[in-house]
Amino acid sequence: MSLSEPLCFLPAELRPPDLWLMNWQDLLDYSWKSPAGVMAWSGHGTAVHSPASDPPTAFSTSTQADTLRTQNLQEALGLSTGLGNKDSVAGNPEGKGVWGTKETPGEEEEEEITTAPTSSSSPVPSPSPTPEDAITYILGRLAGLDAGLHQLHIRLHALDTRVVQLTQGLRQLRDATSDTRDSVQALKEAQVRAEQEHGRLEGCLKGLRLGHKCFLLSRDFETQAAAQARCKARGGSLAQPADRQQMDAVARYLRSALAPYNWPVWLGVNDRRSEGLYLFENGQRVSFFAWHRAPSPEPGAQPSAASHPLSPNQPNGGVLENCVAQASDDGSWWDHDCERRLYFICEFPF
Repeated sequence: MSLSEPLCFLPAELRPPDLWLMNWQDLLDYSWKSPAGVMAWSGHGTAVHSPASDPPTAFSTSTQADTLRTQNLQEALGLSTGLGNKDSVAGNPEGKGVWGTKETPGEEEEEEITTAPTSSSSPVPSPSPTPEDAITYILGRLAGLDAGLHQLHIRLHALDTRVVQLTQGLRQLRDATSDTRDSVQALKEAQVRAEQEHGRLEGCLKGLRLGHKCFLLSRDFETQAAAQARCKARGGSLAQPADRQQMDAVARYLRSALAPYNWPVWLGVNDRRSEGLYLFENGQRVSFFAWHRAPSPEPGAQPSAASHPLSPNQPNGGVLENCVAQASDDGSWWDHDCERRLYFICEFPF
């Protein structure tokens, strides 16, 4: 049934001319203001006519009249009571579709939830802690601290173990370093011995072998101290002829090696400790000498004046010349400045 169908039971002269275009607000106004009187509808579509001259005296206010009209319309349209009132109609500016809207169950529940009054109960105060609660809290805190302390002890023990391991590793590393140092030292000593053995073999193979000694000439220019160091590094020392026989053999060896030139060659003889006291490099005192002397004058010749300080007679250098070199041409000894750079001859034990 359409919204205006209950008015179809009215006589034609009582129907509004624009019945089909009227909304519910207009129909309500028409039902009360019409000259035919106020219409009320039942659920079966029957209408009850009340004369317009008999206004509803049972209502004392306009609000009650509006409520009655709303209930009549709801009963006529089969709507549930409580839905749609004047406030609802007034809430719609156009007054359309409000009374005929049917809400779904979900919307009704949502509306009930929205419109349900909320209880404004006062907050319940929390109970005050008891001594047992305080003791429980303190015991819990102590248990947590004890657990943390236990973890710290575990970590400290792990650190102590790590420190012990590192200390042992460091000790082992030091021992290994010491062993390595000893090994390096042993290798150096072995190298020195090998070089000495090599020099000794080379001196005896390439040089002059005489009894239990071997002599080898070096054509490198060195000071007397540097020459001694080089001979020592090769397992020998500067030549130290022990007697006249060895000195003559060394002289022949140098003459054959350096001929036709005359080169002074360092020997292991010096007077550094005391002027005029000549010693071998091993500290032994020299028991014989082969100093160079100027030629003797011929018989019947006039004797020369006093000898000059720089005369060729050796030794003549005093404190300025403390090292002895042997001439390669005649094997005579000459004193020289120890810092001069000369050839040198080494001797090696055999």
